[in-house]
Amino acid sequence: MKIGIAGTGKMGAAIAARLMGLGHEITVWNRTAAKTRELAAAGANVAASPAALGQSVEVILTILTDDKAIDELYNGPQGLLSGKIAGKLVIEMSTVRPEVEIALADRVKQKGGALIECPVSGTTGPAREGKLFGFAGGADADVARVKPLLESMCRRVEHVGPVGSGARMKLAVNLPLFVYWQALGEALLLCRSLDLEPERLMSILADTSGAANAIKTRGGAVAAHLAGKDAGPVSFAVDGVCKDLETMIAAGKALGGTLPAAETALRCFREAAGAGLGEADQSVLPARWAKSVKR
Repeated sequence: MKIGIAGTGKMGAAIAARLMGLGHEITVWNRTAAKTRELAAAGANVAASPAALGQSVEVILTILTDDKAIDELYNGPQGLLSGKIAGKLVIEMSTVRPEVEIALADRVKQKGGALIECPVSGTTGPAREGKLFGFAGGADADVARVKPLLESMCRRVEHVGPVGSGARMKLAVNLPLFVYWQALGEALLLCRSLDLEPERLMSILADTSGAANAIKTRGGAVAAHLAGKDAGPVSFAVDGVCKDLETMIAAGKALGGTLPAAETALRCFREAAGAGLGEADQSVLPARWAKSVKR
């Protein structure tokens, strides 16, 4: 299948590599052209513009940072919607407010195309292995049309409703995780006086009813941060967490509710970003909090 991918940051690049490995013909575009070079060296085509990307493929996949990036990609002078996308299907995978996806789907429909959303849970490792969890939103026929493609990227795909539903589900899934990082930091602070080795401490906390799945996959990184060692590659940066928490809080307000736990987590992640850790992995937060009280 000829697939176009707009947005080749960490996740977009990992998904592109996965699909190339399955034999698909991949064309990529990114606002920062340097981020397409590694994929081009591996055999991907590079489009000159989003419009050119959309016209050269059968399915268009977009995964971007925020609302502004989406607007520029789709509505810019050489944006996707300035080209011919009639009859084509767009899979929008960014983490944004439901209203953004709904409005975008309407604009794509006006151009004769169709859009489904499928934001995913998981980081770059699962993306390269096809083990993401996808939350699809869209018309039944459109989701069914690309279900085999989604299943090649995801260990599980759930069609949770019309466009906008996937965005809401993704925000709901990520919220407890981000709050957990802060709660873990507070738990680690209580353990400071125990003088346990970081690896042993994380092993104890991981083997309890209060542990989230994240501690089993990123617990080693937290232990490394605690010990002042290299924690390995960044799976999801603090700046990205801040953006997602801001999106969650806005979505909650749009429903007439409040998210006080998310608001507290956002304040703590913003403090970490302000201390120069914006590009560090999210697992740095609990270690930073545990070290916030001098011994």
